[in-house]
Amino acid sequence: MNGDTIGGTGETKVKALRAQIAACTLCAEYLPLGARPVVQFSASSRLLIISQAPGTKVHASGIPFDDNSGDRLRGWLALHKAQFYDPQFVALMPMGFCYPGKASGGDAPPRNECAPQWHEAVLAEIPEERLTLLVGSHAQARYLPEAKGWSMTERVRAFGQFGNRIALPHPAWRSRIWMGKHPWFERDIIPQLRLRVAAALQDRP
Repeated sequence: MNGDTIGGTGETKVKALRAQIAACTLCAEYLPLGARPVVQFSASSRLLIISQAPGTKVHASGIPFDDNSGDRLRGWLALHKAQFYDPQFVALMPMGFCYPGKASGGDAPPRNECAPQWHEAVLAEIPEERLTLLVGSHAQARYLPEAKGWSMTERVRAFGQFGNRIALPHPAWRSRIWMGKHPWFERDIIPQLRLRVAAALQDRP
């Protein structure tokens, strides 16, 4: 499938783009559970969360972050589910929209086809004055080019140095180990993160 030009404006255009993404089978032959793109956005989303790829539970439900990692992420952001799953406020755009399968030690990396195919189209439909949270190394590699070669810890600790882009660890169960080694994340970063998120959502027209 390719990205045809979409006519219309505002939510009409967003609705058409969502339909195109939902029908995408670009890399279906490589997906062990088949294609089921999972994404959330609207023309008014002021908080954008770019993450990795759906897991098996999200693939089954079709709901982004419908797992323990989602609970942990919402806790970091101080958002309840009604806020988090309201596309008028929050856009959820993984690097790969479909479950990529298993690899040694966990899930496989996001498929490489997805972001070049769809990200620019989605970004063009959400407000430029958005706050972007880059969750995990795959999102940071694409959207924090100035931090190339930095460790995850260095990118997260550089909170505030990337303008409206904020690096976060992936909220999988392993993040608890990382947080135990870096107590400054909960002490110093999370309070600032919650303030930035609240301000972004309050700034919505």
